[in-house]
Amino acid sequence: MKSLKVLISAYACKPNEGSEPGVGWNTIREIVKYHQVWVLTRLDNQSVIEAELEQNPIPNLHFIYCQLPFWAKSWKSTRPHHYYLWQIYAYFVARKLNTQVGLDVAHHVTYVRYWSPSFLSFLPIPFIWGPVGGGEALPKGFIKDFSLRGKIYETLRYIAHIIGEHDPFTRLTAKKSTIVRAVSHDTANRLYNIGVKKLEVYSALGLTQQEIDSLNEFPIPKNNPIKFITIGKLLNLKGLHLSIKAFAKANLDKNIEYWIVGDGPERKRLQDLAEKLNVAQRVKFFGKLPRPETLSKLKDCHIMIFPSLHDSGGLACVESMAAGRPVICLDWGGPAVNVSDKAGLKIPVKNPEQVIDEISKAMVNFAEDSELRMGMGEAGKSLVNKSYSWKIKGEKLAQLYQQICSEEASEVLSPGLTQ
Repeated sequence: MKSLKVLISAYACKPNEGSEPGVGWNTIREIVKYHQVWVLTRLDNQSVIEAELEQNPIPNLHFIYCQLPFWAKSWKSTRPHHYYLWQIYAYFVARKLNTQVGLDVAHHVTYVRYWSPSFLSFLPIPFIWGPVGGGEALPKGFIKDFSLRGKIYETLRYIAHIIGEHDPFTRLTAKKSTIVRAVSHDTANRLYNIGVKKLEVYSALGLTQQEIDSLNEFPIPKNNPIKFITIGKLLNLKGLHLSIKAFAKANLDKNIEYWIVGDGPERKRLQDLAEKLNVAQRVKFFGKLPRPETLSKLKDCHIMIFPSLHDSGGLACVESMAAGRPVICLDWGGPAVNVSDKAGLKIPVKNPEQVIDEISKAMVNFAEDSELRMGMGEAGKSLVNKSYSWKIKGEKLAQLYQQICSEEASEVLSPGLTQ
């Protein structure tokens, strides 16, 4: 494989973290095994990245820490306008770098956000956008059970997406991209609507081989009562009010429990709901735990419940599959892509009552059928090993760069040739 000069934009990028910082770091760490890599990231990430590189140097990896001008320093890096202006600034840095080193391909990795432009698409080289997400909409009729806070959040999110989709630079990013990767079919449809021509649905999630090996070794509790588990922030959009209602409706044996690991503004409402439904003794809230303790809870459980109503990813689903735990999730958003039919039960989404009913039936099926649990658990392990290893994802991405650059060269040499 020919070594290329690759530019990666990773606004979120930190070693030894999950979520988007982990996506940025792990993508870079794998790609540099095959190509020379220059990374544009924000100055906030420098201390953590440099400390890691001092302990574990990586050849052919160059970080460029982009800092907005002095008048914007007071803006928090989590604010949308900071991210937008940072993208503009990063373009000018990238343009100068391209003149100096002659880059072969540019790739926007994080944020994983379809409704904000990446100005790297304006460079005179092939450009990959994503995987990007965020196009997952709240199913119609589900907002009625949300708190006022949740309803305001969903309204503002909808407005932000509409504004972003009509931003001419977002549309130009879509049109100029050589290929776009979307994390879900919902996001893919929105991207087609704003002008994307070549697109594939591809998860942004991954696990290191060390994480996979460790999770693969989790034994299945055999003598313990069945335990369901949900891991995540306690927000309306995570749908835990649906899974708690489903657990109550399932009317399972009194020794079967539902564990909830995470914290958030909806915790009190969810605890009150469990009390109202007479399952408070069996629905246990553990709050936010350090990662080792979170994984310890997963080890003690049998089935993952992930009832999120719009989620681009769902790393807990991937971790659970790696641990041989089957998943109950909605057939909606990222989890619909990440969880196969062999590794879990995906609930169709029509209305809240139907979802509650079908989650409760899925709980009963898993609680009563050990062979179903074991079979889907093994299928989940196999899926993660084949599709969610950062090592394998890095190999495929390195090959994609090579393919894109080869096709670009062929088009330059034969301008009249159509594919």
